[in-house]
Amino acid sequence: MSLLSSARRKDQAMIFLLPALLILFNSSRAEIPAVGRTRIESVIPQGEITGIVQDSKGNPLANVTILVKGKKTMKISAGDGSFSITANKGDVLVVSAVGLSPREVKITGESFYTVVLTEAATNLADVVVVGYGKASRKTLSSAITTVKPEDMNKGAITDVGQLLQGKAPGLNVSASGDPNKPAAVILRGASTINSPGGPFYVIDGIPGADISTVAPDDIVSIDILRDAAATAIYGNRAANGVIIITTKRGRKGQTQVAYNGYVGAERVSSRLKVMDAPQLRAFLAKNNRGFAAVDDLGANTNWQGEIERSTAVSTNHNLSLSGGGDHGSYSASVNYAKKEGIIKNTDLTRIIARLAIDQYALNDKVKFSLNVANSNNNANEVPYLGVVLLQAAHFLPVSPVKNTNGTYFEDKTTGYNPVAMMNNSQMNDKYNNLTGSFNTQVKLPLGLTYDLDLSYQNYSTLHGEYYDSYFTNNYNNMYNNPDPGPLGRTQQSFGQNGQAYRSSYQNTAKVLETFLTWDRKFGDHSINAVLGYSWQDNINNNGFQVTTFNFPVDNIGYNNFALSAPYALTGGPHIGFGPDNLYQETKLISDFARVNYNYKEKYLLQGSLRRDGSSVFGADHHWGYFPSVSAAWRISQESFMDGQHIFDDLKLRGSYGVVGNTFGFNAYTAQLYSGSLGTAYYNGTQTSAYGPTQAANPALKWEQTSTADIGVDFALLKGKVSGSVDVYNKNTTGMIFPYAVDPILIPSGTIIANGGSMNNKGIELMLNATPIRSKDFSWSTSLNMSHNINKITSLNNPLFASVDSIPEADPEGGGESGVFLQVLKAGKPLGQYFTLQYAGKDANGNSQYVDHNGKLTTTYANGSLDYHYAGSPQPKLLFGWSNNFHYKRLDLNVAVRGVLGDKIFNATRADLFRPATAANGNILSDAFNESITDPNVYRYSTRFIENGSYLRLDNATLGYNFKSIDPYIRSIRVYASVNNLFVITGYKGIDPEVNQGGIAPGVDYNNFYPKTRTFLLGLNVSF
Repeated sequence: MSLLSSARRKDQAMIFLLPALLILFNSSRAEIPAVGRTRIESVIPQGEITGIVQDSKGNPLANVTILVKGKKTMKISAGDGSFSITANKGDVLVVSAVGLSPREVKITGESFYTVVLTEAATNLADVVVVGYGKASRKTLSSAITTVKPEDMNKGAITDVGQLLQGKAPGLNVSASGDPNKPAAVILRGASTINSPGGPFYVIDGIPGADISTVAPDDIVSIDILRDAAATAIYGNRAANGVIIITTKRGRKGQTQVAYNGYVGAERVSSRLKVMDAPQLRAFLAKNNRGFAAVDDLGANTNWQGEIERSTAVSTNHNLSLSGGGDHGSYSASVNYAKKEGIIKNTDLTRIIARLAIDQYALNDKVKFSLNVANSNNNANEVPYLGVVLLQAAHFLPVSPVKNTNGTYFEDKTTGYNPVAMMNNSQMNDKYNNLTGSFNTQVKLPLGLTYDLDLSYQNYSTLHGEYYDSYFTNNYNNMYNNPDPGPLGRTQQSFGQNGQAYRSSYQNTAKVLETFLTWDRKFGDHSINAVLGYSWQDNINNNGFQVTTFNFPVDNIGYNNFALSAPYALTGGPHIGFGPDNLYQETKLISDFARVNYNYKEKYLLQGSLRRDGSSVFGADHHWGYFPSVSAAWRISQESFMDGQHIFDDLKLRGSYGVVGNTFGFNAYTAQLYSGSLGTAYYNGTQTSAYGPTQAANPALKWEQTSTADIGVDFALLKGKVSGSVDVYNKNTTGMIFPYAVDPILIPSGTIIANGGSMNNKGIELMLNATPIRSKDFSWSTSLNMSHNINKITSLNNPLFASVDSIPEADPEGGGESGVFLQVLKAGKPLGQYFTLQYAGKDANGNSQYVDHNGKLTTTYANGSLDYHYAGSPQPKLLFGWSNNFHYKRLDLNVAVRGVLGDKIFNATRADLFRPATAANGNILSDAFNESITDPNVYRYSTRFIENGSYLRLDNATLGYNFKSIDPYIRSIRVYASVNNLFVITGYKGIDPEVNQGGIAPGVDYNNFYPKTRTFLLGLNVSF
C-alpha cells in the first residue's frame, strides 16, 4: 500500500482545484457580495432562499452546485439557472461549476440572489503539481507545463504518451499504429545513449508508476517538469524529465455519475507503393526478364492488404461515480477499452478499475487517503512482426496466398509467405498492473504538515508464443528483423513439430516516503519548506521461462507443455530456460529538502537537494547528490509597472540543477559476473567452460545531467494572451557504456565505466490566446514550438582505451550485411548518419559515389574510408497548434502538429530498389525506370536519406451540448472526431513519424507498423 501525498488547502478551495486548476488560493477564499440582488420587502432571518446563477454574459447556468458551507444542504440549479435552498442568515452559499470560478455568497437577510460565475483563470494564477506538493504558477521559478483534459489529444488513444503529442514545448512524442507499442517520449532531446529517453512518471504521488494504470477519462491534469530545478527533487531518476499525472477525486456534494464512451473505425492511412502484378510483369518484360513458372500463377496479390484488416474497430467505455460529505469524499471508475490493430491478429483489451477515498478526522486536522488502481491487459501480437511486414513488401504479387489445393503458397527462393507466418503462429501477453497507496496527512501547529506515504506496485505478466509444425518446418533458420539498434539480424532456429515458449514474471516496487512541510507567511515574506525521506525496494523479473518443442498436435498451442516430448528427438535442441541474469533487485534510499521563499510574491527563490543512495552503482559511489536552485522576478508587481495596461503578469526566471540517470543498465552492472564461456579442451575432451563475463567496477557512478534555464512567463491584454519562452543548456556527463581493456588485466576483456558526455541546447515557446470572446462565439488557440540541438561531446574515459566512434543501425538488407547507417561520435548528434555520398549516375547508368579523395567512383570501400557524414535525425523544430471554437452549444477542436528539419534514412526504400532481382522480390513502383544492370542502385547511401518534415492534422472534433432535458441529467454531449485526417510531407515511406527513441533514431527499417485514420462517434453523459 502506498500513501498518496497531496497538499490540502483551507476552506472549500480544494474542491475546485482538480477540474481546471481554477484560481488563486486567496480568490477562492474571498467572500463576495451577491451580484444584482433584487430586494424583497419581506426580510426574513431564515427560510427558503431563491436565486439564479448566470455566466458573465448573463446566460443562465444549469447544473450548478449550490451548498451551504459546513452543512449537508445542497441543491442543483435548474435549466433556467434558478435554484432554491434552505439557509439561515449568516450562512455562506458555495456556488460552483466545472470550468468556472467558484463563488461564496453570504446570506444577509434577503431572499433572492443573482450569482454570476466567471470563467476559470487560465494564466499565471493556475495551480500546478510539483514534487511533494502543489504551487501557484505565479510563484513558480521553474519551467513546468500543465496539460488539462480539454487540451489533450482526442481519439482512440490508450497510451498516455499519445495524449501529449504536440501539446507541450520540448516534448517529442513519436508513435506508430501498433496498439501494443507505447509512444517514444523524449523531453528536451536525448540525455544519454543508454536509455530510451522516456520520462519518469509520478501518478497521484506514486513515483515510477506505470501509465497503463491510468485511463484518459480519469485524468485531471498532466504536469510536465521540464527543467532540472523542477525535477531535481526526484534525483537519480529525473535525467529524462518528470511527468506528474493527477487523477480525479470526489468532491463534497451530491453524488455524480458520469459515462464517457466512443466507438471508432480505423483504416490504414498509407502503404508502401510497390508494384502490382501487371506493373511488375511489364517491368520485367521491358528488361527481357521473367518469373519462374513456379512463382507466376496468374495472381495479383496485394500482400500489404492481405495482412491488414480493412477496418479496425476501437471502443472505449468509462463509468465513474463520485461524491462526498463534510468529512470525506470518494471517486470510483471502471474503464473498458478494446483497440484492434490494423494488422490482423493484433489487438489490445484493457480494463482499468480505480478507487480513491479521502477521509478527514479530528476536526479535519488529519486526512487519510486511499488510492487503488488495477489495469488488466490482454494483448494479442504477431510473432516476428518485423519479418511479416518485410515480407509483405517484398513477396511477389504474382504469387497467390494459397495454392488451388488450399495449402499456403511457398517459395523460399523469393521469401516467406507473410499470411502463412501470421496464421501459423500466435503470441499473447496477459499483464496486470496493480498500484495501491495510502497516505496520512496531519496538520500540525505553526504551519507544519506531516505526510506519510506508502505505496505498492505489482506488475505481473504471462507471455505465450507458439509456432506450429508448419512454421517450424518452413521457416527454420530464417533471420529476424528487429527494431533499429546496436544489433543487426540474427538467425532463428526452431525445434521440430511445433515450438512453444512460456514465461511468467513479476515486478514489485515498495515505496515509503515521509516528509514534513512548513508553510508560513510573515508579513510580506512567505516560506514553504519540505524535508523528507524516501525508501524503495524494487524486484524485477521474479519468475521463469521455458521453451520446448515436439508436440503431438498443433491445437495445444502453449497451454500444455506436458504433452511436448523434446528429448524424444535426437540431435535437436533441449528445453531452454532463458538467460541466467534476468532476476534483479535494487534498493534506493534518499533524503531530500526544498525551500521556496518569496517576498510580496514579487521576488521568488527556490533551492532543493536530494541525496540518493542506490545499490546499482559501484561500492565507492553508492551515494549521489542532486542540487538545484532557481530564482524569479515578477516584474509586473513593481511600482514602475502600475501605469501600463499591457502586461497583467510578467515574470523573469532562471534555474540550474543536477539530476541523474539509473535507466538503461541492469542492477549488477558494477559487479563481477560469471557465466558460460562455451567449451574448452581439457584432458582429452571438450568441457563446458565458465568464467568472468563482466568485470566489477567499484568506481562506477551516476550519469549526471545538469541544466541551466532562463525563461520568461507573461500574461497580457487582460488575460487574452499568455505564454512563456525558455532557453536551456543541458549537459550529461559520465555516460555509462563498455570499454575494451587488456584481458590480462580484466579477464572479460571489457569493463563498464563512466566516460562519455552529451549536450542539448534549445529554445521553447508556449503561446495561449483568446482572440474572440463574445456572447455566442469564442475562439481560443494555443501554439507551442521548440528547437533543440543535440551533440555527443565525448566518448572517452581517461582510464581506458579511447573510443573514437561506435557504429549503429545495421538493417542488413540483401547484400548489405554489416553495413551500418549511423555512428556515435564526439562532436556529432545522436543518430548521426554516416554513409556513402550518392552522386547520381555515370555514363553507363550506374550509381556512383564520392570517394575519400573527392572523386567519383562506382566502386567503394564499406566503412569509414569512403563514408561521409550525411545529416541528422534530430528535428530542428517541433510544433503543435490547437484551436477551440465555441458557438452557442457547438464546440469544435482542431489540433495540428508537425516536425521540421529532421532526416530519415529510408532503408525500406533502399531494400525495395532492386530492379535486378525483381523476378524474385517486389520493388517500388517508382523504380520502374531504374537500370536493371546498375549494381549499386540499392546501396545504402545519401540517396535514401530523405527530409522527414511533416504537417499533420492530428485531430478534429465537433461536439454538441444538449440543454438540460431531465432534472436528473446534468449534461449530455455528443461528438464526432477524426484522427490523422491528412499529412503533408515529402517523405516517400509509409509515414514520416519514424521512432525518435533509442540509440538509433530516425531509421525506417522495413518494420513500420502502419498508422491509421480514425473516425469515431462519442457520448458524454453526466448525472
